[in-house]
Amino acid sequence: MAKEIERKFMVVGDAWRDAAVSSRSIVQAYLAVDGGTELRVRLSDGDQARLTLKLGLSEMTRDEFDYPVPLDDARAMLAASRGRMIAKTRHIIRADGHEWEVDVYEGGLEGLVIAEVELSAEDDDPALPAWLGRELTGDPAWSNAALATHGRPDNAATETNP
Repeated sequence: MAKEIERKFMVVGDAWRDAAVSSRSIVQAYLAVDGGTELRVRLSDGDQARLTLKLGLSEMTRDEFDYPVPLDDARAMLAASRGRMIAKTRHIIRADGHEWEVDVYEGGLEGLVIAEVELSAEDDDPALPAWLGRELTGDPAWSNAALATHGRPDNAATETNP
C-alpha cells in the first residue's frame, strides 16, 4: 500500500505547455464511490490498464492500492461504469524538484485544466509555478470521482481556460 499525498490547483493560461516532458491519454471510470473511498479503472494510451482503490484519510492524504489489470478486463469495467468516466491528457512537468501532473480534460469537461503535485509529506512546501490558479486541495467537488459523477462544479465557468 502506498500513501498518496497531493495538492491540486486550477491552471490558468498555457505557460506550462513548453515545460511538459511527456504526455499520455487517459480514460478512467469510477466503479464505486462512497465518501472518501473510490474504486476506479484507468486505461492509459489504450495499452495499459490499472485498477486503483483510494481511501481518504485527510484533505491531502489517501491510502492507495494500485494493480495492473488485463486490457480486456479494464475495457469491460469501463463499459460497466454507468457513464462515470472522464477522459483527459496528462502532461508531466518537472519543476524545482517536484513532478507536476497537468490534466487537460476532454468531452463535457473540455476547457478544464488542473495540476496536481505529489508530496512526500503533508508539510512539504513546493515552489508554486506562476501558471497555477486557485488551490483546490481538499475540495471534494474537484476530485476526479466527483467530476466523473457530477461534472464541473457550477461556479467553475469563469475559472477554466478559454
